[in-house]
Amino acid sequence: MSMLLLAGAFALTACTDDNESNPTLTQPTQFVLNEFAVNGNIDLERTASLALSWSQPTAYNDFNAPVVPTYTVEVSPTGSFNKAFDVNAEDNTGADFFTMDETYTSGKNVELNAETIDRMLIQLNGWNEAGKVPSIVDLAFRVKAAIRDASFREYYPIYSNVVTMKAVPYYIELKPAAPIIWYMVGNCIGSASWSNDANGVGKGLVPMFLVPNGEYDKATGGGMTSFTGYFPEDGQFKFVLTPGDWNTQMNFTNVKNPGSFLIDADGDNHNIGIGEKGYYTINVDTRTNEIIIEKYEKDVKVFDQLSIAGTFNDWSDSDMTPVFTLDGAENHLWSFEVNGGDHLKIKTPGSWDTNWGYKNGLAGEADGDGNLVIPDGKYLLLFNDITGDYMLIEQ
Repeated sequence: MSMLLLAGAFALTACTDDNESNPTLTQPTQFVLNEFAVNGNIDLERTASLALSWSQPTAYNDFNAPVVPTYTVEVSPTGSFNKAFDVNAEDNTGADFFTMDETYTSGKNVELNAETIDRMLIQLNGWNEAGKVPSIVDLAFRVKAAIRDASFREYYPIYSNVVTMKAVPYYIELKPAAPIIWYMVGNCIGSASWSNDANGVGKGLVPMFLVPNGEYDKATGGGMTSFTGYFPEDGQFKFVLTPGDWNTQMNFTNVKNPGSFLIDADGDNHNIGIGEKGYYTINVDTRTNEIIIEKYEKDVKVFDQLSIAGTFNDWSDSDMTPVFTLDGAENHLWSFEVNGGDHLKIKTPGSWDTNWGYKNGLAGEADGDGNLVIPDGKYLLLFNDITGDYMLIEQ
Protein backbone atom coordinates (compact mmCIF):
# COMPACT_ATOMS: atom_id res chain seq x y z
CA MET A 1 0.00 0.00 0.00
CA SER A 2 2.84 2.40 0.89
CA MET A 3 4.51 1.71 -2.45
CA LEU A 4 1.23 2.34 -4.31
CA LEU A 5 0.70 5.66 -2.50
CA LEU A 6 4.25 6.74 -3.26
CA ALA A 7 3.85 5.80 -6.93
CA GLY A 8 0.57 7.71 -7.10
CA ALA A 9 2.14 10.83 -5.58
CA PHE A 10 4.98 10.64 -8.09
CA ALA A 11 2.53 10.27 -10.99
CA LEU A 12 0.50 13.29 -9.85
CA THR A 13 3.64 15.42 -9.56
CA ALA A 14 4.83 14.32 -12.98
CA CYS A 15 1.42 15.09 -14.58
CA THR A 16 1.30 18.51 -12.92
CA ASP A 17 4.76 19.39 -14.17
CA ASP A 18 3.89 18.09 -17.62
CA ASN A 19 0.65 20.10 -17.82
CA GLU A 20 2.45 23.29 -16.85
CA SER A 21 4.81 22.88 -19.79
CA ASN A 22 2.12 21.94 -22.32
CA PRO A 23 0.69 24.62 -24.60
CA THR A 24 -2.90 25.58 -23.83
CA LEU A 25 -5.63 26.92 -26.08
CA THR A 26 -4.78 30.41 -27.22
CA GLN A 27 -7.72 32.64 -28.01
CA PRO A 28 -7.56 35.70 -30.28
CA THR A 29 -9.04 38.91 -28.95
CA GLN A 30 -10.15 40.72 -32.09
CA PHE A 31 -10.57 40.62 -35.84
CA VAL A 32 -11.67 43.17 -38.44
CA LEU A 33 -14.99 43.29 -40.29
CA ASN A 34 -14.50 45.26 -43.51
CA GLU A 35 -16.71 48.16 -44.52
CA PHE A 36 -19.33 47.60 -47.22
CA ALA A 37 -18.04 48.32 -50.71
CA VAL A 38 -21.36 49.88 -51.79
CA ASN A 39 -22.37 53.35 -50.62
CA GLY A 40 -25.90 54.73 -50.41
CA ASN A 41 -29.19 53.10 -49.48
CA ILE A 42 -29.55 49.38 -50.24
CA ASP A 43 -32.99 48.42 -51.55
CA LEU A 44 -33.60 45.02 -49.93
CA GLU A 45 -36.43 44.16 -52.33
CA ARG A 46 -34.29 44.69 -55.42
CA THR A 47 -31.07 43.28 -54.02
CA ALA A 48 -30.30 39.56 -54.00
CA SER A 49 -27.49 39.60 -51.47
CA LEU A 50 -25.07 41.79 -49.54
CA ALA A 51 -21.34 41.06 -49.84
CA LEU A 52 -19.47 40.95 -46.56
CA SER A 53 -15.89 40.03 -45.66
CA TRP A 54 -13.65 40.01 -42.60
CA SER A 55 -10.05 39.25 -41.76
CA GLN A 56 -9.16 35.94 -40.17
CA PRO A 57 -8.34 36.47 -36.50
CA THR A 58 -5.10 35.17 -35.08
CA ALA A 59 -5.83 31.45 -35.10
CA TYR A 60 -7.37 29.68 -32.15
CA ASN A 61 -4.66 27.21 -31.18
CA ASP A 62 -4.83 24.11 -29.00
CA PHE A 63 -1.69 22.07 -28.31
CA ASN A 64 0.03 23.64 -31.31
CA ALA A 65 -2.86 22.64 -33.58
CA PRO A 66 -4.97 25.36 -35.24
CA VAL A 67 -8.68 25.20 -34.39
CA VAL A 68 -11.09 26.50 -37.04
CA PRO A 69 -13.77 28.77 -35.52
CA THR A 70 -17.37 29.05 -36.68
CA TYR A 71 -18.51 32.53 -37.73
CA THR A 72 -22.03 33.93 -37.50
CA VAL A 73 -23.29 37.36 -38.57
CA GLU A 74 -25.40 39.52 -36.25
CA VAL A 75 -27.56 42.40 -37.45
CA SER A 76 -29.06 45.23 -35.39
CA PRO A 77 -31.41 48.05 -36.53
CA THR A 78 -30.54 50.04 -33.39
CA GLY A 79 -26.76 49.70 -33.41
CA SER A 80 -26.91 47.90 -30.06
CA PHE A 81 -26.26 44.24 -29.42
CA ASN A 82 -27.73 43.80 -25.96
CA LYS A 83 -30.38 41.11 -26.40
CA ALA A 84 -30.70 38.62 -29.23
CA PHE A 85 -34.09 38.01 -30.83
CA ASP A 86 -35.20 34.43 -30.14
CA VAL A 87 -37.83 33.09 -32.51
CA ASN A 88 -38.85 30.47 -29.93
CA ALA A 89 -39.25 32.90 -27.03
CA GLU A 90 -42.72 33.97 -25.94
CA ASP A 91 -41.46 37.45 -25.05
CA ASN A 92 -38.81 39.25 -27.09
CA THR A 93 -39.23 42.58 -25.33
CA GLY A 94 -35.96 44.48 -25.51
CA ALA A 95 -34.48 42.36 -28.30
CA ASP A 96 -32.35 44.62 -30.49
CA PHE A 97 -30.48 42.28 -32.87
CA PHE A 98 -30.83 38.99 -34.70
CA THR A 99 -28.39 36.31 -35.87
CA MET A 100 -28.35 35.09 -39.45
CA ASP A 101 -28.86 31.32 -39.78
CA GLU A 102 -25.85 30.66 -42.01
CA THR A 103 -22.48 29.76 -40.50
CA TYR A 104 -19.05 30.19 -42.08
CA THR A 105 -15.51 28.93 -41.65
CA SER A 106 -13.86 31.97 -43.23
CA GLY A 107 -14.66 35.59 -44.05
CA LYS A 108 -14.12 35.32 -47.80
CA ASN A 109 -16.91 35.72 -50.38
CA VAL A 110 -19.71 35.84 -47.80
CA GLU A 111 -23.13 36.70 -49.25
CA LEU A 112 -25.97 37.67 -46.91
CA ASN A 113 -29.42 37.00 -48.35
CA ALA A 114 -31.27 40.33 -48.57
CA GLU A 115 -34.73 38.76 -48.29
CA THR A 116 -33.70 36.92 -45.11
CA ILE A 117 -32.52 40.20 -43.59
CA ASP A 118 -35.84 41.81 -44.46
CA ARG A 119 -37.82 38.91 -42.95
CA MET A 120 -35.82 39.09 -39.74
CA LEU A 121 -36.42 42.85 -39.54
CA ILE A 122 -40.16 42.22 -39.85
CA GLN A 123 -40.07 39.67 -37.03
CA LEU A 124 -37.85 41.75 -34.77
CA ASN A 125 -39.87 44.94 -35.19
CA GLY A 126 -43.34 43.34 -35.36
CA TRP A 127 -44.27 44.95 -38.70
CA ASN A 128 -47.55 43.12 -39.36
CA GLU A 129 -48.75 45.31 -42.22
CA ALA A 130 -47.18 47.29 -45.04
CA GLY A 131 -48.00 50.66 -43.48
CA LYS A 132 -45.75 49.96 -40.50
CA VAL A 133 -42.61 49.41 -42.56
CA PRO A 134 -40.42 52.56 -42.50
CA SER A 135 -38.99 54.01 -45.70
CA ILE A 136 -35.40 53.56 -44.51
CA VAL A 137 -33.58 51.87 -41.63
CA ASP A 138 -30.07 51.92 -40.22
CA LEU A 139 -28.44 48.51 -39.99
CA ALA A 140 -25.38 47.60 -37.94
CA PHE A 141 -23.44 44.39 -38.59
CA ARG A 142 -20.88 42.49 -36.55
CA VAL A 143 -19.43 38.98 -36.72
CA LYS A 144 -19.00 36.48 -33.89
CA ALA A 145 -16.24 33.87 -33.93
CA ALA A 146 -16.51 30.86 -31.60
CA ILE A 147 -15.43 27.24 -31.26
CA ARG A 148 -18.29 24.73 -31.64
CA ASP A 149 -18.41 21.15 -30.43
CA ALA A 150 -20.30 18.29 -32.06
CA SER A 151 -23.51 19.33 -30.26
CA PHE A 152 -23.25 22.93 -31.56
CA ARG A 153 -22.33 24.36 -28.15
CA GLU A 154 -20.12 27.45 -28.43
CA TYR A 155 -16.95 28.29 -26.51
CA TYR A 156 -14.51 31.23 -26.43
CA PRO A 157 -16.56 33.75 -28.47
CA ILE A 158 -15.04 37.00 -29.71
CA TYR A 159 -16.62 39.78 -31.78
CA SER A 160 -15.51 41.95 -34.66
CA ASN A 161 -15.93 45.69 -34.94
CA VAL A 162 -19.32 47.05 -36.10
CA VAL A 163 -19.99 48.35 -39.62
CA THR A 164 -23.17 50.18 -40.66
CA MET A 165 -25.28 50.82 -43.74
CA LYS A 166 -28.71 52.21 -44.62
CA ALA A 167 -31.35 49.97 -46.17
CA VAL A 168 -34.82 50.29 -47.66
CA PRO A 169 -37.02 47.52 -46.19
CA TYR A 170 -40.27 46.20 -47.66
CA TYR A 171 -43.27 44.26 -46.38
CA ILE A 172 -43.42 40.48 -46.65
CA GLU A 173 -46.32 38.46 -45.29
CA LEU A 174 -44.52 35.91 -43.19
CA LYS A 175 -45.41 32.25 -43.72
CA PRO A 176 -44.59 29.33 -41.45
CA ALA A 177 -41.08 28.00 -41.96
CA ALA A 178 -40.74 24.64 -43.68
CA PRO A 179 -40.08 21.79 -41.21
CA ILE A 180 -36.39 20.99 -40.72
CA ILE A 181 -35.42 17.66 -42.28
CA TRP A 182 -32.19 15.77 -41.56
CA TYR A 183 -30.96 12.99 -43.88
CA MET A 184 -29.47 9.62 -42.93
CA VAL A 185 -26.39 8.40 -44.82
CA GLY A 186 -24.25 5.32 -44.19
CA ASN A 187 -23.28 1.77 -45.08
CA CYS A 188 -26.78 0.49 -44.26
CA ILE A 189 -28.84 3.43 -45.56
CA GLY A 190 -30.46 3.36 -48.99
CA SER A 191 -27.87 2.22 -51.53
CA ALA A 192 -25.49 1.60 -48.58
CA SER A 193 -22.80 3.65 -50.32
CA TRP A 194 -22.13 6.56 -47.92
CA SER A 195 -23.19 8.63 -50.93
CA ASN A 196 -24.02 12.19 -49.88
CA ASP A 197 -25.05 13.56 -53.24
CA ALA A 198 -27.17 16.67 -53.75
CA ASN A 199 -29.42 14.63 -56.07
CA GLY A 200 -29.23 11.47 -53.97
CA VAL A 201 -32.37 11.78 -51.84
CA GLY A 202 -34.17 8.45 -51.99
CA LYS A 203 -30.93 6.75 -53.06
CA GLY A 204 -27.89 7.18 -50.80
CA LEU A 205 -29.72 9.68 -48.60
CA VAL A 206 -32.90 8.88 -46.66
CA PRO A 207 -34.84 11.76 -45.08
CA MET A 208 -36.48 11.69 -41.70
CA PHE A 209 -40.29 11.73 -42.00
CA LEU A 210 -42.67 14.27 -40.53
CA VAL A 211 -44.73 12.96 -37.63
CA PRO A 212 -48.46 12.69 -38.48
CA ASN A 213 -50.28 15.64 -36.90
CA GLY A 214 -46.95 16.84 -35.51
CA GLU A 215 -46.41 20.48 -34.52
CA TYR A 216 -43.54 22.43 -36.08
CA ASP A 217 -42.27 25.84 -35.02
CA LYS A 218 -43.70 28.43 -37.41
CA ALA A 219 -40.55 30.55 -37.24
CA THR A 220 -37.81 27.91 -37.30
CA GLY A 221 -39.45 24.73 -38.61
CA GLY A 222 -38.19 22.79 -35.58
CA GLY A 223 -40.09 19.76 -34.33
CA MET A 224 -40.06 15.97 -34.12
CA THR A 225 -39.21 13.77 -37.13
CA SER A 226 -39.13 10.00 -37.27
CA PHE A 227 -38.16 6.92 -39.30
CA THR A 228 -38.77 3.21 -38.71
CA GLY A 229 -36.89 0.52 -40.57
CA TYR A 230 -34.65 -2.54 -40.50
CA PHE A 231 -30.99 -2.05 -39.58
CA PRO A 232 -28.39 -4.84 -39.92
CA GLU A 233 -25.75 -5.67 -37.34
CA ASP A 234 -22.57 -3.63 -37.82
CA GLY A 235 -24.53 -1.03 -39.77
CA GLN A 236 -23.13 2.49 -39.48
CA PHE A 237 -24.73 5.84 -40.28
CA LYS A 238 -24.90 9.53 -39.39
CA PHE A 239 -27.03 12.54 -40.35
CA VAL A 240 -26.44 15.50 -42.67
CA LEU A 241 -28.61 18.59 -42.81
CA THR A 242 -28.10 19.56 -46.45
CA PRO A 243 -27.78 16.97 -49.25
CA GLY A 244 -24.32 17.19 -50.78
CA ASP A 245 -22.82 19.04 -47.80
CA TRP A 246 -20.84 17.34 -45.02
CA ASN A 247 -20.28 20.50 -42.96
CA THR A 248 -23.32 20.19 -40.67
CA GLN A 249 -23.74 16.71 -39.20
CA MET A 250 -25.23 14.79 -36.30
CA ASN A 251 -23.66 11.56 -35.07
CA PHE A 252 -23.25 9.33 -32.01
CA THR A 253 -22.67 12.32 -29.71
CA ASN A 254 -26.23 13.51 -30.46
CA VAL A 255 -27.85 10.21 -29.38
CA LYS A 256 -29.68 10.63 -26.09
CA ASN A 257 -29.26 7.69 -23.69
CA PRO A 258 -28.01 5.17 -26.30
CA GLY A 259 -29.14 1.62 -25.53
CA SER A 260 -26.85 -1.39 -25.43
CA PHE A 261 -27.91 -2.20 -29.00
CA LEU A 262 -26.02 0.91 -30.21
CA ILE A 263 -22.27 1.37 -30.41
CA ASP A 264 -19.83 4.16 -31.15
CA ALA A 265 -18.94 2.47 -34.42
CA ASP A 266 -15.55 4.01 -35.14
CA GLY A 267 -14.54 4.92 -31.59
CA ASP A 268 -14.46 8.66 -32.15
CA ASN A 269 -18.17 9.55 -31.98
CA HIS A 270 -18.48 10.00 -35.75
CA ASN A 271 -20.82 7.16 -36.66
CA ILE A 272 -23.86 5.59 -35.01
CA GLY A 273 -23.34 1.83 -34.99
CA ILE A 274 -25.92 -0.96 -34.79
CA GLY A 275 -24.75 -3.68 -32.40
CA GLU A 276 -27.84 -5.84 -32.78
CA LYS A 277 -29.79 -6.29 -36.03
CA GLY A 278 -33.50 -5.60 -36.01
CA TYR A 279 -36.22 -3.01 -36.41
CA TYR A 280 -35.68 0.43 -34.91
CA THR A 281 -37.55 3.71 -34.67
CA ILE A 282 -35.31 6.75 -34.92
CA ASN A 283 -36.65 10.07 -33.64
CA VAL A 284 -34.81 13.33 -34.31
CA ASP A 285 -35.90 16.43 -32.41
CA THR A 286 -34.82 19.28 -34.69
CA ARG A 287 -35.40 21.82 -31.91
CA THR A 288 -32.64 20.35 -29.75
CA ASN A 289 -30.69 18.22 -32.28
CA GLU A 290 -31.23 15.17 -30.07
CA ILE A 291 -31.54 11.66 -31.49
CA ILE A 292 -33.57 8.97 -29.71
CA ILE A 293 -33.31 5.39 -31.03
CA GLU A 294 -35.61 2.64 -29.77
CA LYS A 295 -36.39 -0.93 -30.77
CA TYR A 296 -39.59 -1.38 -32.79
CA GLU A 297 -41.44 -4.28 -31.20
CA LYS A 298 -44.50 -4.73 -33.48
CA ASP A 299 -44.77 -7.46 -36.13
CA VAL A 300 -43.43 -6.43 -39.52
CA LYS A 301 -44.42 -7.82 -42.94
CA VAL A 302 -41.84 -7.94 -45.72
CA PHE A 303 -42.99 -7.10 -49.26
CA ASP A 304 -40.99 -8.26 -52.27
CA GLN A 305 -42.63 -5.58 -54.39
CA LEU A 306 -45.13 -2.72 -54.07
CA SER A 307 -46.92 -0.87 -56.85
CA ILE A 308 -48.72 2.40 -57.50
CA ALA A 309 -52.07 2.58 -59.27
CA GLY A 310 -53.78 5.80 -60.23
CA THR A 311 -55.25 8.11 -62.82
CA PHE A 312 -51.86 8.38 -64.55
CA ASN A 313 -51.80 4.64 -65.47
CA ASP A 314 -55.56 3.90 -65.65
CA TRP A 315 -55.35 2.27 -62.21
CA SER A 316 -53.04 -0.49 -63.39
CA ASP A 317 -49.87 -1.47 -61.48
CA SER A 318 -46.60 0.45 -61.83
CA ASP A 319 -43.72 -0.96 -59.79
CA MET A 320 -42.18 1.20 -57.07
CA THR A 321 -38.41 1.24 -56.55
CA PRO A 322 -36.94 -0.22 -53.34
CA VAL A 323 -34.69 2.31 -51.59
CA PHE A 324 -32.73 0.04 -49.22
CA THR A 325 -30.71 -2.26 -51.48
CA LEU A 326 -28.06 -3.74 -49.15
CA ASP A 327 -27.64 -7.48 -49.81
CA GLY A 328 -29.22 -9.61 -47.11
CA ALA A 329 -31.14 -6.71 -45.54
CA GLU A 330 -34.83 -5.89 -45.69
CA ASN A 331 -36.31 -2.98 -47.59
CA HIS A 332 -39.30 -1.12 -46.20
CA LEU A 333 -38.93 2.18 -48.06
CA TRP A 334 -40.16 2.67 -51.64
CA SER A 335 -39.91 5.50 -54.17
CA PHE A 336 -41.82 6.63 -57.25
CA GLU A 337 -41.98 9.89 -59.25
CA VAL A 338 -45.46 11.45 -59.37
CA ASN A 339 -46.96 14.55 -60.96
CA GLY A 340 -49.41 17.23 -59.87
CA GLY A 341 -53.06 16.26 -60.22
CA ASP A 342 -52.47 12.50 -59.98
CA HIS A 343 -54.91 10.53 -57.83
CA LEU A 344 -53.29 7.33 -56.58
CA LYS A 345 -52.94 4.55 -54.06
CA ILE A 346 -50.08 2.25 -53.11
CA LYS A 347 -50.83 -1.48 -53.22
CA THR A 348 -49.51 -5.00 -53.58
CA PRO A 349 -49.14 -6.06 -57.24
CA GLY A 350 -52.19 -7.74 -58.76
CA SER A 351 -54.43 -7.26 -55.72
CA TRP A 352 -56.30 -4.61 -53.74
CA ASP A 353 -56.34 -6.69 -50.56
CA THR A 354 -53.49 -4.59 -49.16
CA ASN A 355 -53.40 -0.91 -50.14
CA TRP A 356 -52.67 2.53 -48.74
CA GLY A 357 -54.35 5.82 -49.60
CA TYR A 358 -54.36 9.26 -48.04
CA LYS A 359 -53.07 9.54 -44.47
CA ASN A 360 -54.07 12.65 -42.57
CA GLY A 361 -51.33 14.91 -41.27
CA LEU A 362 -48.82 14.72 -44.10
CA ALA A 363 -48.50 16.36 -47.54
CA GLY A 364 -51.36 16.13 -50.03
CA GLU A 365 -55.14 15.91 -49.99
CA ALA A 366 -57.66 13.10 -50.25
CA ASP A 367 -60.44 12.77 -52.77
CA GLY A 368 -63.84 11.21 -52.06
CA ASP A 369 -62.46 7.70 -52.50
CA GLY A 370 -59.56 8.14 -50.10
CA ASN A 371 -56.95 8.44 -52.84
CA LEU A 372 -53.91 10.63 -52.41
CA VAL A 373 -54.11 13.74 -54.61
CA ILE A 374 -50.73 15.12 -55.66
CA PRO A 375 -50.42 18.95 -55.49
CA ASP A 376 -49.09 20.97 -58.43
CA GLY A 377 -45.53 20.13 -59.41
CA LYS A 378 -43.35 17.05 -59.80
CA TYR A 379 -42.35 15.00 -56.78
CA LEU A 380 -40.44 11.99 -55.58
CA LEU A 381 -42.83 10.05 -53.37
CA LEU A 382 -41.25 8.02 -50.56
CA PHE A 383 -43.40 5.46 -48.76
CA ASN A 384 -42.65 3.47 -45.58
CA ASP A 385 -44.58 0.18 -45.57
CA ILE A 386 -44.06 -0.37 -41.81
CA THR A 387 -45.68 2.87 -40.64
CA GLY A 388 -47.73 3.83 -43.71
CA ASP A 389 -46.03 7.25 -43.73
CA TYR A 390 -45.17 8.97 -46.98
CA MET A 391 -43.30 12.08 -48.05
CA LEU A 392 -43.42 14.20 -51.19
CA ILE A 393 -40.06 15.73 -52.18
CA GLU A 394 -40.36 18.37 -54.87
CA GLN A 395 -38.11 17.75 -57.88
